[in-house]
Amino acid sequence: MKERRHAREKAFQGLYQIDINKDVTLENLYEAIDEDVDEYAKKIIKGVVEHRVEIDQAIDDKLEKWSFSRIATVEKTVLRIAVYELMFEDEVPNKVAVNEAVELAKRFNEDQSGKFINGVLSKFMKE
Repeated sequence: MKERRHAREKAFQGLYQIDINKDVTLENLYEAIDEDVDEYAKKIIKGVVEHRVEIDQAIDDKLEKWSFSRIATVEKTVLRIAVYELMFEDEVPNKVAVNEAVELAKRFNEDQSGKFINGVLSKFMKE
C-alpha cells in the first residue's frame, strides 16, 4: 500500500507541474519519477491527462456554490487523481481512493483542504 501512496504523491507532483508549467511534457515527468513506483504513477498521470476534460466536468457537476475555476491548484490536482481512480480504476476501492485523496490534500496543503476534498468526493460515493 505504501508503494501506491508514494505513486500517488509522485503523480500529484507531476500533475501539479503540468498545471502550473505549460512547458512540462509527459516525457519530462516520466523521467523524474522514481523507478520503484513508476508504473502506477505513470498510469495515473497518463489517465488524468487523457481524461482531463471528462474528469473536470465530473468534478464541476458535484460542486455546490462553487465553480471549478475557483478551486486552488493543489485541491484541483488531488481531486483529479481521486476522480480518475473512482471513474477508471476498478482495482482501487472507492473508499481507498477517497481516503488517499484526503491524506494527499493534508500532506500538500492543510486539514481544511482535506475536508473540502472529502466533501466533494463524498458526492461521488452516493452514485
